[in-house]
Amino acid sequence: MSKFNGKVAIVTGGAAGIGGATSRLLAEQGASVLIADINMAEANANAEAIRSAGGTAEVISTNVGRHEEIAAMVQSAIDHWGRLDILVNNAFSPTDEGDGDALTVTEDAWDAGMATLVKAHFLAAKHAVPHMRASGGGSIVNISSVHGLLMAPRKLIYEAGKSAVIGVTKQMAIDFGPDGIRVNAICPGHIVTERQQERWDENPGGLRYFEDQYPVRRTGLPLDIANAVSFLSSEEASFITGHALVVDGGLTIQLQEDFSVRQVHYIRDHPDARMPY
Repeated sequence: MSKFNGKVAIVTGGAAGIGGATSRLLAEQGASVLIADINMAEANANAEAIRSAGGTAEVISTNVGRHEEIAAMVQSAIDHWGRLDILVNNAFSPTDEGDGDALTVTEDAWDAGMATLVKAHFLAAKHAVPHMRASGGGSIVNISSVHGLLMAPRKLIYEAGKSAVIGVTKQMAIDFGPDGIRVNAICPGHIVTERQQERWDENPGGLRYFEDQYPVRRTGLPLDIANAVSFLSSEEASFITGHALVVDGGLTIQLQEDFSVRQVHYIRDHPDARMPY
């Protein structure tokens, strides 16, 4: 039997990228998957791909920054399948006003970013946990980032939000552990999603430069994160909760002085490499 036979999963941002790969993998492994996204064309295409492969999937239009839409999302899973076992909080849309530092970020941009980066996680849990309790337990996986561990310049909203996801994860793990609900986070490195691939196709030298920054000499794929979600949601991880699993090809373990020297050598030896940004 597949590891998630009889289980029900919700994946926010489940149309493409990390969420798309996660939706497909969980369905392949037996789960009934609700794809929650704002891009209905991509969501329906992913659901059809799952069904064509023999899996079970439904879609719902969901802006995770809105409480009423999160409530409707969870209720949709219950209406379709009568239970909820796995919640993957993955969705995030950059604010229209962008990011910056404390002097340049507007209050509106901060509020919009925190709504999808942080508030959505607690609201999803608020509606999901009672149904997980009724099913005897469950798994919540929150997608953070290496940006939740290490900061980049002028990324106040994103770095603060992804850091907060790790704290929210630990707190929920303590609060809901007695109910048999495990809560973990994943901190991906650079993941080449479909949209990222379009950018790199225009700058293959920049991608090679990025890849050289990783000890494994490659960047990540959406399936790398989907595999981590599957593991953390399975019985194989039944004694793991409150953990922030770094899935970054070793990016964050490097001594920065040595890393900088190696990058200088790379640029010297590859004069045709264009910087990625």
